[in-house]
Amino acid sequence: MDSGCSRHMTGDLSQLVNVKEFNGGYVSFAGGEFGRITLKGTVQNGVLSFENVNYVPELKHNLLSISQICDRGNSVHFTKKGCHVLKPGIVIPEDWFLMTAERKGNAYVIDMNKKPCEEITCLFSKISEHDGLLWHRRLGHVNMKNLNRLAKGQLVRDLPIKDFMLVEKCVACAKGKAHRKPHKSKPVPSTKAVLELLHMDLFGPVNVLSIGKKAYCLVIVDDYSRYTWVYFLSHKNETAALVKQFITLAENQASTKVKVIRSDNGTEFKNVTLDTFCSEKGIDRQFSAPRTPQQNGVAERRNRTLIEAARTMLADSKLPSFFWAEAVSTACYIQNHALVNKRHMKTPYEILEGHKPSVSHFRIFGCPCVLLLMDSNGKFEVKGDECYFVGYAKGSAYRVYNKVTRKVVESCNIEWLEENATDARVGPDWLYDYSALFKSFNILSSDVSVAGESVPKQPLSFEDTEDEVQMDEIVKHHTVDPPGMVFTQHPTPTPVVNQSPEGASTSDSAMFPDPIPEDCTVTSPVIHTTSAPDEGECSNTTTEEETVPDLAIPTSVQRNHPIENVIGPVNAGILTRSQSGTINTCLYSSYLSQIEPKTIDIALQEPGWVDAMHEELNQFEKLGVWKLVKLPAGKRKLGTRWVFRNKQDSAGVIVRNKARLVVQGFRQIEGLDYDEVYAPVARLEAIRIFLAYASYMGFTVYQMDVKTAFLYGDVKEEIFVEQPPGFVHPDHPDYAYKLDKALYGLHQAPRAWYATLTEHLLAHGYTRGTIDQTLFIKRVGNDQILVQIYVDDIIFGSTSEDLCKEFEKVMKKKFEMSALGEMTLFLGLQVKQSSQGILIHQGKYVDDVLAKFKFTDAKPAETPMAERPLLTEDEEGESVNQRQYRSMIGSLMYLTASRPDIMFAVCNCARYQANPKTSHLIAVKRIFRYLKGRPRFGLWYPRDSNFDLFAFSDSNFGGTDSDRKSTSAGCQFLGDRLISWQCKKQQTVAISTAEAEYVAASASCSQVVWMQHQLQDYGLTYLNTTIYCDNDAAIQIVRNPVFHSKTKHIDIKVHFIRDCFDRGLITLEQIDTDANAADLFTKPVSSSKFRVLVDFLKMIRFTD
Repeated sequence: MDSGCSRHMTGDLSQLVNVKEFNGGYVSFAGGEFGRITLKGTVQNGVLSFENVNYVPELKHNLLSISQICDRGNSVHFTKKGCHVLKPGIVIPEDWFLMTAERKGNAYVIDMNKKPCEEITCLFSKISEHDGLLWHRRLGHVNMKNLNRLAKGQLVRDLPIKDFMLVEKCVACAKGKAHRKPHKSKPVPSTKAVLELLHMDLFGPVNVLSIGKKAYCLVIVDDYSRYTWVYFLSHKNETAALVKQFITLAENQASTKVKVIRSDNGTEFKNVTLDTFCSEKGIDRQFSAPRTPQQNGVAERRNRTLIEAARTMLADSKLPSFFWAEAVSTACYIQNHALVNKRHMKTPYEILEGHKPSVSHFRIFGCPCVLLLMDSNGKFEVKGDECYFVGYAKGSAYRVYNKVTRKVVESCNIEWLEENATDARVGPDWLYDYSALFKSFNILSSDVSVAGESVPKQPLSFEDTEDEVQMDEIVKHHTVDPPGMVFTQHPTPTPVVNQSPEGASTSDSAMFPDPIPEDCTVTSPVIHTTSAPDEGECSNTTTEEETVPDLAIPTSVQRNHPIENVIGPVNAGILTRSQSGTINTCLYSSYLSQIEPKTIDIALQEPGWVDAMHEELNQFEKLGVWKLVKLPAGKRKLGTRWVFRNKQDSAGVIVRNKARLVVQGFRQIEGLDYDEVYAPVARLEAIRIFLAYASYMGFTVYQMDVKTAFLYGDVKEEIFVEQPPGFVHPDHPDYAYKLDKALYGLHQAPRAWYATLTEHLLAHGYTRGTIDQTLFIKRVGNDQILVQIYVDDIIFGSTSEDLCKEFEKVMKKKFEMSALGEMTLFLGLQVKQSSQGILIHQGKYVDDVLAKFKFTDAKPAETPMAERPLLTEDEEGESVNQRQYRSMIGSLMYLTASRPDIMFAVCNCARYQANPKTSHLIAVKRIFRYLKGRPRFGLWYPRDSNFDLFAFSDSNFGGTDSDRKSTSAGCQFLGDRLISWQCKKQQTVAISTAEAEYVAASASCSQVVWMQHQLQDYGLTYLNTTIYCDNDAAIQIVRNPVFHSKTKHIDIKVHFIRDCFDRGLITLEQIDTDANAADLFTKPVSSSKFRVLVDFLKMIRFTD
C-alpha cells in the first residue's frame, strides 16, 4: 500500500479480470523511469475486490493507492507493525492528532512552513520542565536549539537524550539577550497618489543661527513622489501652525486630500493643536514607537541627505556657516529636480508637476556674481554690486547675498562669474566648522577656546557689540521672501546677542567690513518648491520694513538621534566617486539606477533591475510564450541570457530600465531549428521619403513601439530553451521551456513577428506596398493613412486625425504598445516637427562622438577635408592604432545618415582602414574638428516646397591616386528635400571622363527608378525624371541609340540607363559644374564653394 501512489497499479496482467483497454497516459517512477497505462481491470481474491486497477507493463510491483481507498469512504491507519484499513464511519478524535498532511489531488502533502502543534514530541520523549530548565542554566543559558543538537546528536556524554523545551521563557535570557526588532523595507508600495502619506521630521537646533535667525528645520516628504518641502523655524512651537498652513495650501494646489501624516513622538507633532486640526480634516496620525526612528525612516533619511548636501555645498563655496539654511533650501530644490524615484524612474518634480524639469538655470551654490543696480543715478557710479549666489527665488529670480548692503535680495538681472574662485573664506575658524554645524547644542555659561578663537557655547548670533554702533540704526531689518510658497508671516525673534571677548567684532574681512547683521531676516516660513527662473523682466525685490521683537532661544534638550539609529551605514556608498566619474559628491547616489549591470549577479542586487526582469517574465506569462516541461530524450536546449539597457529619450535622459531575455540563437542549426528567416526592414531612404511626404502634405508623424514585439510571433519548430538565469524553478531545475512564441535572439523571430503584424494589418483593411513591403496604406475617401514598419518601431501619419486614432485602436487591440506620441527619435535620427517643416538631425549623437574621442575642446575646421594634399596609401608613413581608427570611421559612417556634408570625407578615409597611417588619422581628426564647429546641423524639409523628383550626377575622373579609379556620386531630391545621396569608388578604371560620368549617371538612374517605384505606393507617378549631369559626352551616349565603339568595354549593366531613357522614365540635362550639387560627394572643395553646395542641399543650423 502506497500513500504516494495516485491510483491502483499493477505490472502483472494475470492479476486482472474484466480487463478493458484504457489510455491513461504516462506514469513516472523513481530513478527517472516511466511507463504507460494501457489497460484497466479488477483485482479479486474472493473476499476483497479492487476496481479500476491500471495496468502498467513496466511496473515491477503491485501498488494499492491510499487515496483511492479513502475515496470509497474507508480510513487507513499505519502503525509500526502494519497498515490497517478501517470501516467507514470510524472517527479519530482530533486531540489525538500530532500533525496532518492535507490531500492535494491524489497525494498527501505536509507544509513544512506551517507551525506544528505546540505539544509535538516526534521521536524523543519530552524532558520535564524542571530538568530542562536545570540543564539550560547549567550550560550557561544555551539556547534550546543548540541543547537539542547536543542531546539528539549525542555530541556530549551524560546528557539525557530527551526533547528539551521550556514552557516558560527564561527570565534571565530575556534580560541578557534582548535586542532590537529588525525593520524590513516594504516589498509593495503603500501609496498610489501624491499626498496620501506625508513623512515629517524636525532637525535642530543647529549650532549657528541662520542668516534669518532660524535654528530648526522642518522636513516634509511625500511618500508617493518623494517630493520634499523644507521650513525654517526659530522655535519648535511654530511647527503646528506651519503644518496646518502647509496642508491647506498643498491640498488646494494638488486638488487632493492628505490622508495620513507620519512623524515621531515629539511634542511639536503630538499636541492638541494638530490633533484637533487632523481630526477635523479626517487625517490619520501615525507615530513611531519611542526610540525607534526607523519607523519614520523616510524623513530621517531625507534629513541626512539634505544635511550632507548642504554641508558639502558650504564647504565647496567657502561661505560662512550661518548660510546653512540657504544651503539646505537650495539642496532641497536641486534634489527635487535631480533625484530619481526608482519606483517610477522619474524625478519627484515630474511626478508632482507632470512634466520634466529643466536644469538650465542651475548655478553653483556660493559662486560669485554681479547684481545690476536698478536705481543707479550717477553717470560714473558703478552699475553693479558684488554678490554671492545663495539660492533660487519664487518665479523667475535668484537669491543673492549683496556684499555691499549685506542683504539677501531677489533678482534675475545677474551677471554670473561661476568660473571665478570665491574669496568668502575669511574670518574666525569657527565660522567654517561645517563638521559640527548640524550637531544639537545646549546653552552653557562658559566659553571654550577653539583654534585660538573664543567661541561661545550658545547659539551664535552676529550682532554689534556695545562698543560699536548698533546695526539697526543704520540698516533696518527687511524681509525677503524665500524660494517657495509663502504663507502668513510670523514675527521673527531676535536671537541672543553674542558678546565677543573684549568688545572685538566677529569679522574684519572685506566681505563683512562691519559685524555681520541679521538684516535679511526671513520672516516667512520657508517651503521649497519647484519654481524655476524663467525669462522676463525682473527687478530686485524686498518687502516692507517690520519691527522684530526680542525673544531669546530657550535652552533645548538634546534630540539628535544616535548615529546607530540611522537607517543604513552612514559612510557606506554603492559607488566611489572615482567609479561614478564627475557625478556630484552630494548627489551621486541618485544616479546609481542609471548604470547598466554587466552580469546577472549585479542586476539581482538592484531592485530596479529586478523589477525590470519581473516585467519581462510577466509579459511572457501574459502572452503564453512558453511552457515549463521536462526535456524529452534526444532533444537539446538553447541557452538564454539577460541583456540590460537604459532607455533614453531624444535628449539623452534615461527614462526606464529595460531587461530583455534573449536566446543564444547562434547555437541553432539551419534546417533543424529554423528554415526561412528573411524579414523586410525599411531603408533609411524610405524613412526620409515618408517624412518628406508628410512635410509636403502637412500632417504630423507619430511613432509607437510594440512592447516585446517578437513574443507575438508564432514558432512552428519545436524549440527548447534553458530557464532564465536567476529565475530557475526550485522544484524542477533540470526542466526546460518549450517555446510557443518567438524570443529575441532566434533566427526566425523577425520573420514570425513580421508575419503576425502583416496578417493583423491586412485583416483591418490595410494594403501592403508593392515595392516597400514595410509600408502599409489605407485610404478612406480623400483621406489616407501611411504606416512604416522597422521591426517593432512604427511611424504613421494621416491627413485625418480620426484615421490615426483608429490605427491606434487597431494596434492596441492585439498588441501592447508604448512610447506613443509625436515622432521625435527614430533609428537614431532626431526629428523636429513644426508648422514650417521637418528637421532631421543627429545633434545628440554628434555630442556623444565628440566626447567619446575627446574633441569637445578641439579647434573647429571650416571644411571636413582639406583640398591639398590628397590622401594616398602613404606606405612610408607611420602606422596608427587600427582599432581606434576603425572605431572613429564607424562612428562617422553612422552620422552620414543625416549629414551628407561629411559623406565624401568619411568615405575617402574609410578606404584606408586596412592599414591606416598618421596622415589618414589627421584627415579623420579634421572631420571631427569640422563637427565641433557645426554640431547643430541637419536636413530641412520645408512644407511650402513642391514635390518634384529630380537628381544630380557627377564623378571625379581618376580621383583615387593608388589605382586611378574614378568616384561616382549622386543625390536625389523631392522638391527642396534631399532624400538620398551616394559616394562610391567605381569598380573599373575609366579611360575617359565621359565613361566615368556615364557610369555615375547610371548609378544615379538606378536610385531614381527605385524612388519612382517607391512613390507609386503613395499614389504618385513620375515619368521623365530629370537627372542633371555636367558632361555633354555622357549625355549623348545615353541619348544616341547607336552602339558606340568606345563603349564596348563598359559593363553591360551600366547600359541600364539607356533602357530607362528609351522607356521615358528618365531624361538627362546638362548643368554647369559649379551648380552641380553632386560635386560635393566627389572631391574636397574650397571653403567658399563648400558653403554654397551645403546651402543647396538645404542643410540648416539649429539650436536646442
